[in-house]
Amino acid sequence: MQNLIVEKHNTVGWITFNDPAKLNAMSYEMWSGLAQALAGFENDDQVRVVVLTGAGEKAFVSGANIAQFEKLRTTSDAVAEYERVAEGAQHALYHFPKPTIAKIRGYCVGGGLNLALCCDVRIATQDSTLFLPAGKLGLGYRFSAIRNLVTTIGAANALDVFLSGRRFSAAEALQKGLVQLVADTEAFDQTVQDYIDRVAANAPLTLQVGKQMIREFQKLPPDTDLELMQQLLKRCFDSEDYAEGKRAFAEKRTPQFRGR
Repeated sequence: MQNLIVEKHNTVGWITFNDPAKLNAMSYEMWSGLAQALAGFENDDQVRVVVLTGAGEKAFVSGANIAQFEKLRTTSDAVAEYERVAEGAQHALYHFPKPTIAKIRGYCVGGGLNLALCCDVRIATQDSTLFLPAGKLGLGYRFSAIRNLVTTIGAANALDVFLSGRRFSAAEALQKGLVQLVADTEAFDQTVQDYIDRVAANAPLTLQVGKQMIREFQKLPPDTDLELMQQLLKRCFDSEDYAEGKRAFAEKRTPQFRGR
């Protein structure tokens, strides 16, 4: 598809989010295509590592394509379908057996940050900006995304990132653990390539086994109430605040939230 470029260069699979005019905001079709691309790379024995990146110079992924919200994330059934596809794509990325790298240039926002957190390693340019604006839109932020945030940077930092919705520079993101490496713009491509080469040169089975063990270590306790988490998510999407958040975004004004 035109908004998702899938390529293989030697032993490296590349997935490029390709809608630079919208800062690579994720559409429903891009979520669906991402899962398909990952399945293809998983079944290709030549692929040792997969890199996710955004087209252009301004963004990795700037979040979900909010222009689609009125059509795809308004009714309960529509929200459930959108969540099924988006959650499925993120689940496929989080549990992808081979090493994954997020190559971040520019904005990495909302769902884009969660995509990056689903990857094993995040490398950003020094002028990148990362933040979670869910609270500014009144939408629900899925439980698996909260898990990714907490397991990456800890509960205290996750609360800061989520509750404030403030913007983090690459230096601050590195300090908090949102990214593992930061490079200046001129050295960025080479820094990423050097890291890819290091990973691709290692024993594939050893890396896959180690990654799976780490994912097992990160699993939720068996008594976690996932049904309750879904009900809480639905509560946000059914709220007046969510409707106000969409209107305010479309009208380019500050939303007036009422907590209901």
